[in-house]
Amino acid sequence: MFLAMDTVFDQCSIAILDSDGKVISCQTETGKRMQTQQILPMIDAALSASQLSLADMQALIFNRGPGAFSGIRINTAVVQALSVAHDVPCVGISSLQAIAQTAYQQYGLTEVYSALDARMQQVYFGHFVVIDNFMQPVHQENSEDPEQLLDYDCPTLLNIPIVGDGASLLTLHDGQITHADIRPDAAIIGQLGVAEFKHAGGTDAAQALPKYLRNQAWKTLKEQGKA
Repeated sequence: MFLAMDTVFDQCSIAILDSDGKVISCQTETGKRMQTQQILPMIDAALSASQLSLADMQALIFNRGPGAFSGIRINTAVVQALSVAHDVPCVGISSLQAIAQTAYQQYGLTEVYSALDARMQQVYFGHFVVIDNFMQPVHQENSEDPEQLLDYDCPTLLNIPIVGDGASLLTLHDGQITHADIRPDAAIIGQLGVAEFKHAGGTDAAQALPKYLRNQAWKTLKEQGKA
């Protein structure tokens, strides 16, 4: 069994999956204000309803980002604490990959640009294609100013669908397909994590690290030289 969690997409989402990636349970509470208070009771409730314990988990799967800093910190801290307390390995999954995987499952798209609004006039951006039913990255994920995306692998040059809430910040090719309302839940994070665990195994808590992409995002625009 695997326990998956997400607090990055302005929500608190918990899922339990079996070793085939089948979702045993999934619960999602929208809104980010109560994530710190919600996540542990939701984990306890999911385990209790499934008559399982953390000792039954083969790995803990979490959204490692990029995305909202507070959301990344919350589920990273929780997964690290549970990993240490119960000696369970961790698997971190990219939020951009989760967006791409949701687009594949919901709309049948096999190649997408995944774009997440990074605030502060930037987007988190990745290019993904389906391999064996799972979206995989074509290039390294980036944090970019929208206009800088014109310099490489540009959405204005390639008519590939753009998915995620960052789509509206980009210059689109004529007729380009967009799906800005995609919101992955812990079930999607979990399915990607089960596949990753089978492929590469997990890590210990010390290596279960967040991925911010933008190390100075906590600074103001003026401090970053953007204003």
